[in-house]
Amino acid sequence: MYWTLHTHGGPRRVNHAAALVGDKIYSFGGYSSLEEYRLWEPISVHVLDTTVYKWAPVEYSNLIGAPFQRYGHTCVTYGDKIYLWGGRNYTVPCDIVYCFDTEELKWSTPLVSGRIPNGKDGHSACIVNNKMYIFGGFDYITDEYTNNLHYLNLQTMEWCYVCAKGSPPVGRDFHTALAYGDRMYIFGGRSELSRPHSNDQEYYCDLVYYFDTVTETWVKVKAKGVKPDGRRSHSSWIHNDFMYIFGGYNDRKKTHYNDIHRYSLLSNHWEFINVYGTPPCKRRRQVCILYNDKYSDKVYLFGGTSPTDNVPVETKDDESEDEERVLDKDDLHLLEYLPSLKVLCIMYITKNKMNTAELPNDLLVDIQIMTQPNKISSPIEEML
Repeated sequence: MYWTLHTHGGPRRVNHAAALVGDKIYSFGGYSSLEEYRLWEPISVHVLDTTVYKWAPVEYSNLIGAPFQRYGHTCVTYGDKIYLWGGRNYTVPCDIVYCFDTEELKWSTPLVSGRIPNGKDGHSACIVNNKMYIFGGFDYITDEYTNNLHYLNLQTMEWCYVCAKGSPPVGRDFHTALAYGDRMYIFGGRSELSRPHSNDQEYYCDLVYYFDTVTETWVKVKAKGVKPDGRRSHSSWIHNDFMYIFGGYNDRKKTHYNDIHRYSLLSNHWEFINVYGTPPCKRRRQVCILYNDKYSDKVYLFGGTSPTDNVPVETKDDESEDEERVLDKDDLHLLEYLPSLKVLCIMYITKNKMNTAELPNDLLVDIQIMTQPNKISSPIEEML
């Protein structure tokens, strides 16, 4: 595994959500402490063309009926459509299901029935057998971290509250959930040990749970190996029967991460992964999307926020960070499982600033594609 591409100038976002359709990645909402946040404007959408690694804003056709700007939401891909749920702005959470048609670039609000979950943020969502499962998150009506489980049947558009058996994970937010066969795997997140809420009472779970959707039973896994620290606002994905996690934050330890660990879904074993190349800086609230390319499987990482000693920027959400200075990111990183020889050569050329005058034109084009910045966000120096 190699960290290969690294460019700047993409959407500067934290707590955004994204989904892959075909060879394009669509990113929805989020916020940045360096940009004006307009509560009730329609949500921003950007699309990444994975063939040239470039972002572009999406001008969807119907502003009326689009979701309002938000963060802490989730979205999932179902066919050529993307379903967005939850999240909040500074004022209210949302419980409406929105559907974005990637062919027509149009929003709709499907008519749903059943037991609709309370609006919340920091929950997780994944699809198992045509059902979008929603787990956890912070519920602003009950004012608590939840461990409720609902699903939306995407064929009938009916919500169902799941009366699960077994011992569920404790209530949490900003964890991750991944579909693997008939199971949904949960890792990480932030919980609280007692009320009233305080940072000293936060709990960061380092256990693996899965929910069996056939028997509707929660199982706490007895994992072997060296497990990663508990954390929140990390990213995860599944590749070849392994669950990978990257980054995140643990407030009890005042620690951001940029490590990669993987958990074997077959042998219940954790291990740390040493990745070649230059990794992204330590961060949280980023997005990672796995793309199964015909040449090399890749993970696209973008956005998030990182600690800094040089720029006096503070978070603007409702999470107390003890006046921690952080910088919201506009960068794009590419993690390749098996990069081509051409990509490795380009990395060597750019790292060593070699003379490219005698290189063939097709290689010069590839170097430009891999190094040219995006133009969505201004350089940080221009914004301060």
